[in-house]
Order: sequence, then C-alpha cells, then structure tokens
Amino acid sequence: MSAGDEIADETDAVRDVKDAASELDPRLNDLSPYQGCFACGLRNDVGLKLTFWMEGDDIVTEFTPDAHYQGFPGVLHGGILATLLDETLSRTASIEGRWMMTGRLEIRYRRPAPMGPRLRVTARQISSRSRMVHAEGEVRLADDPSVILADARGVFLRVPKEYQKEAAENYPGAEEFFKM
Repeated sequence: MSAGDEIADETDAVRDVKDAASELDPRLNDLSPYQGCFACGLRNDVGLKLTFWMEGDDIVTEFTPDAHYQGFPGVLHGGILATLLDETLSRTASIEGRWMMTGRLEIRYRRPAPMGPRLRVTARQISSRSRMVHAEGEVRLADDPSVILADARGVFLRVPKEYQKEAAENYPGAEEFFKM
C-alpha cells in the first residue's frame, strides 16, 4: 500500500466517524476530538465503538460480540460484559450534562453470553444528587429480550476538576471531551 493509499484510507475512516457522529446525541456520545475510550471511542481501532440513544427513560446500546472478545470458548468475556454495563449505566449521568466516573459497580452474571448474537444493553437512573448518580441496567439478547445475561447496579461520582485539567493537558482533544 502506498502512502497515498494510507492517507485515503485514513481520510475515509475520519469521514465515517464524522458521518456516524452527525446522527448521535451529544449528551450520550463522545463527539469530541478525543474519542479514545475503549468502550465508546469511535476513533479507537481496538475498541467497542458503542453508541447510545434514549428509548423512553432508558439509555440503550447494542453490541455484537465476535471472537476478539471471547473468554471461554464461544462465550463473551465477563470483563466485556462489565464494560458494556459500566459504560451504559454511566450515561444516566451524561444525559444530565455530567461525565462521571464509576465509584462502584455490582454485576450479577446470570448466564453465559454467547458469541455472535447481538446484545442489547439498557440502563436507567435510580437517583441523582449533585455529587453522585445511582443507576441500574441489564444485558439481554437483542432478539429475545426475555433472556437476561447480566444485570448491574452502579454508583457514579463527579470527575475531579484536577483530573480534567491534567487530562486536557496530556491528551489531545480531552478538553473538549469534558465540555458538555
């Protein structure tokens, strides 16, 4: 591949990210130049590239696991399930205009999550105060919502101003990330 081809491929990738971002709710999705998050960063080549939307009072995302995310043979790694829940539950704060960090996440794994079928993750806010948000949610098979694979409850805390300042200084685009 020539340098020109690599630049064209990179330009196409940037265009795809911009096209996807133009349809996303900025209260739920990182549209900043940063976009490096493993879970939701659209520019993270090895990430999950999750996008989020509202359905009633629920925050929703969907993910189709492949062999890259496998734990036991044919089963999605539990850490990926935890990431799906953590990221979706945290969006119950961002819809209010606040990025928050996980203070506690309690997960109950109910059954092995199969590789291949699309998963649907939903979350809703239980309570919100100035310093913290409590949320709950679950991962289900998208084609059979009666099948709950895991559920969780979480507490999310304000991102310290000192951390925001440090991140803005050290990670390109992070300053925009924290502006909501």
